[in-house]
Amino acid sequence: MRNRSVQILFRLNEEEAQHLYELVKRSGRSKEAFLREMVKGYRLCEKPDPEFYKIMRELSAIGNRINQLAAKANALGFVDAPMLSQEAKKWHEFQVDVRKKYLLPQRPSG
Repeated sequence: MRNRSVQILFRLNEEEAQHLYELVKRSGRSKEAFLREMVKGYRLCEKPDPEFYKIMRELSAIGNRINQLAAKANALGFVDAPMLSQEAKKWHEFQVDVRKKYLLPQRPSG
């Protein structure tokens, strides 16, 4: 049995349909999912490009490594300074790389 039993049909002119199809394509959703979310009042955005997901994975990995360092420091009672320095360097390189790719102004260090 279907969860959604109410079917709604409506007509669009060519221009409206083209606009709808473009929005659906940019959202990365199906037409049905797109319209359901619109009805619920969600503000829909374009689906991020693959680079966004790559950046988020790298950011997550850095966070996980820092969390592991914190857990190790808590368990042993001291900080692994060389490992912390290495992760801090990776974090800095990651920030610089993201800024270069997206042309964000870099804050002066110091």
